[in-house]
Amino acid sequence: MLRLNDIKLPLDHDDNDLAAAIARKLGLEVTELREFSVFRRSCDARKKSSIQLIYQVDVSLKPEREQAILDAQGDNSAIGRSPDTRYYHVAHAGNDFPGPGQQRPLIIGFGPCGILSALLLAQMGLRPIVLERGQDVRQRTRDTWGLWRERKLKTESNVQFGEGGAGTFSDGKLYSQVKDRRHLGRKVLTEFVSAGAPAEILYESKPHIGTFKLVKMVENMRAEIVRLGGEIRFEQKVESLQLQAREAGGSEVTGVTLANGQTLPSRHVILAVGHSARDTFQMLYDSGVYIEAKPFSIGFRIEHPQSVIDRARFGEQAGHPILGAADYKLVHHCRNGRSVYSFCMCPGGTVVAATSEEGRVVTNGMSQYSRNERNANSAIVVGITPEQDYPEHPLAGIDLQRQLETLAFDLGGGNYNAPAQLVGDFLANRPSTGTASVVPSYQPGVTPCDLAGALPSFAVEAIREAIPAFEKQIRGFAMPDAVLTGIETRTSSPICIRRGADFQSVNTVGLYPAGEGAGYAGGILSAGIDGIKVAEAVAMDILG
Repeated sequence: MLRLNDIKLPLDHDDNDLAAAIARKLGLEVTELREFSVFRRSCDARKKSSIQLIYQVDVSLKPEREQAILDAQGDNSAIGRSPDTRYYHVAHAGNDFPGPGQQRPLIIGFGPCGILSALLLAQMGLRPIVLERGQDVRQRTRDTWGLWRERKLKTESNVQFGEGGAGTFSDGKLYSQVKDRRHLGRKVLTEFVSAGAPAEILYESKPHIGTFKLVKMVENMRAEIVRLGGEIRFEQKVESLQLQAREAGGSEVTGVTLANGQTLPSRHVILAVGHSARDTFQMLYDSGVYIEAKPFSIGFRIEHPQSVIDRARFGEQAGHPILGAADYKLVHHCRNGRSVYSFCMCPGGTVVAATSEEGRVVTNGMSQYSRNERNANSAIVVGITPEQDYPEHPLAGIDLQRQLETLAFDLGGGNYNAPAQLVGDFLANRPSTGTASVVPSYQPGVTPCDLAGALPSFAVEAIREAIPAFEKQIRGFAMPDAVLTGIETRTSSPICIRRGADFQSVNTVGLYPAGEGAGYAGGILSAGIDGIKVAEAVAMDILG
């Protein structure tokens, strides 16, 4: 099979046009194509008057014809042999696992990283036990609506905690910048499709699923793990690690103790807790597990009419069904040395309440698969570093997050309303007293105010400089009626649990820090990829 790159077609083409373009590139008649499939489809919108779709396709011909074409290519990188993107398991335990002296691996957390770790271990016959502090995804959804609709927060079942992880209440983006030579991302996407995700995520350059489809997909993946011999136990918060000292230094995991007092033995514990498990981070730090502070970002959510973003990105083609709702990715380097960038952009979505602790306000963004809500939203955030901004101790970033989230709660009125300000007022350094044409989507509600006091002065200064700069790239970005909602603090984990080449903690044997919470991922796809890598390391250590 051949892989063809850089086939360009206009938006309004049909399957026959694609087949004809493939044949032209190969110098063949269409009738010589046995079959073809789209491997990747992207959009080139740099010229709004002539937006094009760009394809990578896999084509099957007669074997001798394929070889003749390859022999004639020379250095032409546009045509080559299709790579093998199938996933191959590194080991398999057989039907008698666990045998004498063997213990089942434990996974703490059931977000994207924990789900893929559990699925891989189950596929390899290792029958993992998953310990999730929150609820199953259906109950978790009801609990989350309780905050959004009734201002009732459940601290163990919310946007951050529960089956599916924080990514369940998001846009469901499935792309990352991970170097993926083993096609592990393809394995993640293939499993998602098997669980009910749209097949197009396998070829779209910027695939997404959306919250409602994620809910059902997560349930199906759980069912498959159970079918293969794994267990998922909800409302099972890990209170402490069982550790024993090693002569060579450091400790070794022998099991975990749950909040209900139960102890589970295991010498292989995958830590996939997500970026908001602050009490777990404290427990690990107190237990002597090596943790260091890492950079993250803070800022606001910004909302515009989706139609404004569509026109700015696609011009007259705005609204075309193939293009869908437009997104953007922006960055600005400020005079004060800080960088401001857009993060987790949600086309046709909503700003959501994402706190996991009482008396605090945190925002996030969410979209459904259709992306057909009125507003576009994105975080506009400023990068901060432990050396410059929270140098006191490894958990000082958490302290800073809490301080800012508490301040946002107070500015919002102390009832889980979020503080908000019109962009025009923010740029003019005056408080807002109401909203205008852009209706804020955050629930349970917003309180107009002055956001200048919601973040450190350097962050406010940087964002005020960045918004007019972004206007030069996205016309309408600085529109006075656009809304800023505070605050965004959980862009990534504020800590890193350092691990070695064997994926184990550098000073705690048998503990496998994984995913976004441990500092090794940044989104659904990269967390899933990391879950696979860690599961492989566990399998190899158990099975030799």
